[in-house]
Amino acid sequence: MDTSEASNLPSNKDDFPLARTALTWFRDSVRYRGVIGTLGEFAERSWEFVRDMTPERRRSRYGDLQFDFDHGVNTTWSNVGLRTRLREIFAGEKYQPIEADQFHEMIAALGIDCGEFTFIDMGSGKGRALLLAAEYPFRRIIGVEILPELHAVAEQNFRRFKDERQKCFQLQSWCGDARDFEFPDEPTLLYLFNPFYEPVLKDVLEKLRTSLSDRPRKFVLLYVNPLAESVVKGARFFKKVAGTHQYSVFEPKADLAIG
Repeated sequence: MDTSEASNLPSNKDDFPLARTALTWFRDSVRYRGVIGTLGEFAERSWEFVRDMTPERRRSRYGDLQFDFDHGVNTTWSNVGLRTRLREIFAGEKYQPIEADQFHEMIAALGIDCGEFTFIDMGSGKGRALLLAAEYPFRRIIGVEILPELHAVAEQNFRRFKDERQKCFQLQSWCGDARDFEFPDEPTLLYLFNPFYEPVLKDVLEKLRTSLSDRPRKFVLLYVNPLAESVVKGARFFKKVAGTHQYSVFEPKADLAIG
């Protein structure tokens, strides 16, 4: 797969050491939850990390192994390393690959002309959603991932991926904090699989508000497992246009969208 011209976005491959990642998380969490709330959230995330180490939980999270076998890639959660899992406590929500059938059902339900849009997945992990998106004629496909080890796996998957149904060959995984990502000035389908804790989501949405206000364009937000949907609604520049219990679809309000 040729990715040499996938995007003119600058690549940010700076490492994110655990100490710095943890410090950023504590700072953001205290700003959003206060000290007591932050300590409670840390305890909850630590307990979840311990639970994920049990054999039963690991077996339950193997995900769709058939997809990896069929396409010669590595996109499951089960073989994410201990260091990465530890950093996930602070970097965001745990990496979880989307099931192929669910992804295709959601794209079909959007009813959009994929050829008009760039597909962006924030919190793209190993790139499962990016590879599934490649079955559609998107203008280009961009993943945004903060953990360098997952970003590296995604890039390897781009090279290994084989699917006769592939229609988009312009794929890139951008490594960095989503709050530093510059949205391209083109029609976009933004895909979120609940990738951020709420303070980060608020910051990303604020940056997106500025981008859409300065450069109005077609924009669709597909939010899967929308546990923080209230944050999107609270931003007050998106309107919900569709959804189920599994996902929500938002578009910019009229004064921000293309007429």
